[in-house]
Amino acid sequence: MWAYVAAYEMPYDNPAALATRVRVRYPIVADRLIGLGVVPSARLQRAFSHEGQINRFERVLVWCHWMWFLVPHGSAAYVLWRRPERFPGAAARTYAVFDLGAIFYWAIPTAPPWWAAAHGHLGELEPSPPVRRMMIEYGEMFWGDRWGDLYDVLGGNPLAAMPSLHFATSLMAANLLSETGPVAGTVGWLYAGTLGLALVYLGEHYAVDLLAGAALAQTVRRNAGWASPLVRRVASVLHALQVAAAKA
Repeated sequence: MWAYVAAYEMPYDNPAALATRVRVRYPIVADRLIGLGVVPSARLQRAFSHEGQINRFERVLVWCHWMWFLVPHGSAAYVLWRRPERFPGAAARTYAVFDLGAIFYWAIPTAPPWWAAAHGHLGELEPSPPVRRMMIEYGEMFWGDRWGDLYDVLGGNPLAAMPSLHFATSLMAANLLSETGPVAGTVGWLYAGTLGLALVYLGEHYAVDLLAGAALAQTVRRNAGWASPLVRRVASVLHALQVAAAKA
């Protein structure tokens, strides 16, 4: 996970350089097809939100988004507790989703809806952008002076929307929890569904980002079997290098 976090944040070490490479248009085109002419984030906010306010439902969605930081790792820990024999495979699938997703963040840095709206790519900026970033609005309201420090730690790279690893890892967590029992599985799927709605409603991801995240999670899940021997060989080589370095 430390390697993933470094790979995720590193492109944003130079925001100006990353901005010259960021893709903005293609997810907008895709989402307008999905939303029948209107990006779903803008359609949802236009229908249910009120400028300058964060209602109770939106606060629930924001908290659902914040809770994500615990879900993939907490799900893996739950598998370790309930079905320890399944833990190595569960952990490998969880973190394969993270690591493969980071490759896309380097190759095709993509702006989320709130960024596109703030820079005028979704319509006029006045009287307000068509997509608000409600997480920031509520974060400043709820956390007050502490919000700046919290966001510096958790913010990472804002130009890393495709695919949505929030959604991909939550789907993987739901699959893993389902393997431990129906109750845990139900909780996992309810959370993943609510998070998917939150990500689009709050302007953090396009709907097409979620579809790509779902495809990534499903690809990892379906191909875990044949990839396992290769992963074990790579792990053994890395372990040998670690031992050799320790002796040097």
